[in-house]
Amino acid sequence: MSEHDRGMTASPLSDEPVHEAVHEAVHEPFVRSLDALGQWRATLEERVRDLARFLGEQGLLDENAGALLDSLRQRLAGEKLVVAFVAEFSRGKSELINAIFFADAGRRIMPASPGRTTMCPVELGWDPEDAPGLALLPIETRLEGASLTELRAQPQLWRRVPIDAGDPAALAQALDAVRGVRAASLDEARQLGFWDDEQPADNPPLRPDGQVEIPLWRHALINVPHPLLKRGLVVLDTPGLNAIGAEPELTVGLLPNAHVVVFVLGADTGVTRSDLEIWRDHLASQALTRYVVLNKIDALIDPLSPPEHSQAQIALQCEQVARTLEIAPERVFPLSARQALAGRVSGDAQALADSRLPALEQALAQQLLPERRTVLERMTLEALDAIREQILRGLLDLRRQLAEQIQELDGLRGKNSGKVRLMLQRVTAETNEFEQCTAQIQALRLVHARALKAAMAPLAGDALRRQVDAMIGSIRDSFLKLGARRSYTQLFAALRGVLDSAQQQGSDLRDLLSASCNRLNTEFGFSLMLPPAPELARFRDDLALIERNYIQYLGLTQAVRLAQPRFLEQFRRMLMSRLRAVFEGAAGEIELWSRTVSGQIDAQLRERRKSFKRRRESLERIRLAADQLDTRLAELSAQDQRLATTEVRLQALDDRVRRAATRHELALPSDFSPLSRPMPLAPAAAPVPAVVTGDA
Repeated sequence: MSEHDRGMTASPLSDEPVHEAVHEAVHEPFVRSLDALGQWRATLEERVRDLARFLGEQGLLDENAGALLDSLRQRLAGEKLVVAFVAEFSRGKSELINAIFFADAGRRIMPASPGRTTMCPVELGWDPEDAPGLALLPIETRLEGASLTELRAQPQLWRRVPIDAGDPAALAQALDAVRGVRAASLDEARQLGFWDDEQPADNPPLRPDGQVEIPLWRHALINVPHPLLKRGLVVLDTPGLNAIGAEPELTVGLLPNAHVVVFVLGADTGVTRSDLEIWRDHLASQALTRYVVLNKIDALIDPLSPPEHSQAQIALQCEQVARTLEIAPERVFPLSARQALAGRVSGDAQALADSRLPALEQALAQQLLPERRTVLERMTLEALDAIREQILRGLLDLRRQLAEQIQELDGLRGKNSGKVRLMLQRVTAETNEFEQCTAQIQALRLVHARALKAAMAPLAGDALRRQVDAMIGSIRDSFLKLGARRSYTQLFAALRGVLDSAQQQGSDLRDLLSASCNRLNTEFGFSLMLPPAPELARFRDDLALIERNYIQYLGLTQAVRLAQPRFLEQFRRMLMSRLRAVFEGAAGEIELWSRTVSGQIDAQLRERRKSFKRRRESLERIRLAADQLDTRLAELSAQDQRLATTEVRLQALDDRVRRAATRHELALPSDFSPLSRPMPLAPAAAPVPAVVTGDA
């Protein structure tokens, strides 16, 4: 057994203790911050679960509030953080992934060797509902026209390879499958998108037999219970320009959805023509959070020159890269991924520092993770505001009804049975009078349903599909696709108008219902209070983000690509998918608001009827046994006290969740190792996308 093997007790891929040097080496800013984010999410999810359980025990959790809390908990438990690595082959992406995320294994996990390694996009993540393994999608599925999203739901099309998550060597060997290639004729390569007669420079080399090598797989999903992946990390790595261009869904789907993109260049080559093509065609959008890595800086170190000369060369290369890519210089990070991985595996702190990798990790930790936390914090507080207002209003109404009953019964002290009969007649009359409100409520529901249908119709999928298809048809018919950008901007202008119209209709609907609710409050003693009109501004922002992300594919430089029916169809599919998510979200916001209003009316109607029934039963018991008056008064007083205690407890739980959501410092114990002692998280609500890996 080697010195290294004796020092390594077990792999953290199986959550067991690790080599002490690795234990310390991986304890870097990004990993620590990701752990803090995961701990915060888990704590907050637990607080939300406590609140939901308390409301359920007290009978205060109606269907709408329960659905909102369940949705919040699932989002907190299933939140994913997508980091995409993009580069041409042989830039060191896989080595960089190994150094940042998987040095704890004590060896390379992602394939990383000279030349081309990963031949297809790979997603690496963790879905606890699936067994650890590698899923490979055959390249031939491109001919079917189905998107990756659709193919994920067809497991029979994927080749499954089991993975022993506790054996890093076996895991690394299994991942070698992503390097698979096969020979194909030129006709087949054209059909699959790997050969373009009009752009011969990007074509793979011809073999002596007239065939070319193409990837064996279209996509790979790696499901591994690594602690970082269990915390919601998803890594995406792309295998070079040729694969990016051949898989439109990668460029118009996966990359724009990433929370951050790391573009890897070679320090010795700088920005090559193909690098610049990837940047301009796929990463130039300002909507993306982008970092540029200048990898392999060790190649610029000249042992015959003083260190200052090498450092000056590295600084000059960074300046030139920033100027060429038109990106802020502080977003360019020179480093050596290989040196960083070796330093972490061996526990050499100086080698790790010399690699300069911690500077990139610090930038990711300081910007990316706080942004994700802010999104979740805002979502949590908005949900709490809606639930607290609804629940407290219901409690207030219940206590008001109890006070009326106590006052009514207290007035019966010393009264004869005749007085009790009069009170029973009064309750019966009030009940009959109250039931007259049902006609108004029915009319209100009809008006509500018609107005809601009118507001939702423009947001429906069919209407959206017609607009997108009209835009695609306009692009297809335009000469040299010169009108593509104009058609695209016209589409988004129309879609913004749809959202604005829905926002206005939502406000009009609230005004309409407000007058009816005020009448019910005045005439029948309801305490209805409508929530603010549904707010769709964030969906308008999402629409603007999509517009900025995708417009880069419609410029003059993309005319040749737009002329390809396959690319244009894939563009339509992915754009439709993103837009559908926005419009379904907007429709869901309006529908949730509508259900909240309807639920409030139904709940108060139900409680008022229960109140009349309880009053009648109470008076009947008193009529039959006068000595029960004091007992009934004591019961009502006890109920009121319990409601008061419930209100105090609810406020305390609500404050507890809010404090957990807004706490911005999460201290970790000095001996806490995020990779050796993973924090348990709730299962994700949706499958975790795998990590896409690339070449070394």
